[in-house]
Amino acid sequence: MLSKIRSYLPRPFRDEKTVIPVVRLQGAIGGGGPLRTALSLATAAMPLERAFSVKKAPAVALIVNSPGGSPVQSRLIFKRIRDLAKENEKDVLVFVEDVAASGGYMIAVAGDEIFVDPSSVVGSIGVVAAGFGFTEMIKKIGVDRRVYTAGEKKVILDPFQPEVPEDIEYLKSLQLEIHETFIDLVKSRRSDVLADDADLFSGKFWTGRTAIELGLADAIGDLRGVVRERYGDKAEPKLISAPRGLFGRKAGVGIGRSGSRLIEGLGEDLMSSVEERAMWMRYGL
Repeated sequence: MLSKIRSYLPRPFRDEKTVIPVVRLQGAIGGGGPLRTALSLATAAMPLERAFSVKKAPAVALIVNSPGGSPVQSRLIFKRIRDLAKENEKDVLVFVEDVAASGGYMIAVAGDEIFVDPSSVVGSIGVVAAGFGFTEMIKKIGVDRRVYTAGEKKVILDPFQPEVPEDIEYLKSLQLEIHETFIDLVKSRRSDVLADDADLFSGKFWTGRTAIELGLADAIGDLRGVVRERYGDKAEPKLISAPRGLFGRKAGVGIGRSGSRLIEGLGEDLMSSVEERAMWMRYGL
């Protein structure tokens, strides 16, 4: 009721606050599981839509804290942000917390401006594939690996079979294609400020302070400080999140498994958690 009355007052007497919607994009990027959510277009789409639909907001702020993950999901989130910004004619301000590396940085470049902490980790513009080889182990315990395929290349880089140089070269060719897509995306957004540095797209990562020197970020700043400096002392950030559904889980995150599938999913979650922990540790976190 009070807001309706205020709308009829002359502008100098309305005492209206500028609200800047904020969406937090955090975690490893990719698929989740029954007990583990991950950052993906499915989990990010709804809060992004809600944030960009705030009509009076001049901008949307994104908090990015991610060590990377799926290049496909990273690019899908990037594209959704840019599409919404164009459709709603809003600026996008990105605030990097601990890390915006690899796919996390791909999302960050959706911002019109990227703010970092001096100690943020930024960069890692590259592509990686990792795994283990168990050929010697299964020999020792007396296990035969039996795989039957239709199509001679249906199974390559099987961890229970010896590596084939031709298969490794094929994987590397795919990585090069994905890397080029990543490089082109970064250049399309920041070519006017990127430094001429041979290591820029090598997969290296830097502190926030150095990232500014390299043109990967724009300035040091925190969300509240930048918002108030940019839009006035009465401006305030407002966190937008997906609505909670059944059992308090965020909408868009399913738990549709049962019985053996649930147990299998828990096993997958455990392995994924170990992999995700390793991703964070790579950046000293």
